[in-house]
Amino acid sequence: MTESNSLQPLFIPPTTSPAKISNLAIDDAAMGELRRAVDEMPFNEAFDLIRSTAGDLEQQGNSRLAIDYIVAFDEMLSRAGNTDRKSLDLHAAMLQVLTALLINADKLDNAISTAASTLNILAREPKRKDEPFLSLLASLLYDITQIHYRRNEFRQAERAIEKSIKLFERLERMNPERYTAPHILAVAEAPKVYRSSSKQAKALDSLKQSVADSENTANGDDATMHLINVLADEGRTLAKMNKHREAIQYFTKALRMLTKLEPEFSIAQLELSVELGISLLAYKPAKEKGVHLLNTMLHKATKMGRQDLYIQISEQLNAARTGAFDILSIWHKIFPR
Repeated sequence: MTESNSLQPLFIPPTTSPAKISNLAIDDAAMGELRRAVDEMPFNEAFDLIRSTAGDLEQQGNSRLAIDYIVAFDEMLSRAGNTDRKSLDLHAAMLQVLTALLINADKLDNAISTAASTLNILAREPKRKDEPFLSLLASLLYDITQIHYRRNEFRQAERAIEKSIKLFERLERMNPERYTAPHILAVAEAPKVYRSSSKQAKALDSLKQSVADSENTANGDDATMHLINVLADEGRTLAKMNKHREAIQYFTKALRMLTKLEPEFSIAQLELSVELGISLLAYKPAKEKGVHLLNTMLHKATKMGRQDLYIQISEQLNAARTGAFDILSIWHKIFPR
């Protein structure tokens, strides 16, 4: 499973533009500036600011600094001694972000301990159904999934991702602009976590439906591109498993969305079209469509200067003409796996 957590880009795309903290060094001035900014913000904006501050540091290669900064800032908030709901939510947000940072740093024991502390805070009012509570819990469960998966604790990982999906589904109904992307990402994790092939199949069906439902609600080019990448990755996974009929569905959806996003034919469309064409070739009922698509892409690869794709397409078409695909199919029937 691709390593991921709730700090990955677009997990919860900010629906506002929180003020950026220019000086992220750990000193009293920066801490005070951040605290004043957070105190004046609604929860979603504060959560976005905390996440973006940590994420920016991490992307700059300062993971250790990001962890130290969140710990120090959380300690500053805790020293204030406020026990109102907003203060507790901010404390839980800090710990949730810290959990994600610790996962990235491969400190899984510390991450699970921090996640448990976050759950203890949220458990003080377990019957809450408001957006801050649900978004914190859903994001935390997504991260807990990653921890359990990497520790080979698959049953616990399954339970965590299923709960995360249900929460993000509820959140998406409340605010599709903000929660469509994390809902899709959570659904996309399920088939990678499940050990049962039947559960994997159901999860893949659920992913297809979720993406179909969200095609018209994805907000902005970045969010749409993220959904395209999710679809394309699932298509590649299925193609590697020789499940080309299913892979074709994913590649087709991804290509349709990409075409809407990029009206002029692009390198990304060329690459995705080649992947679709190869799966079409490998699926006997669609072989002729694959030949036609790849022949078209052969000319486009030449025009766009992609010699590597030209060679790849030529090899695939030659294999199709010589019956290599059929020979491979017979080989698997004679010597089943």
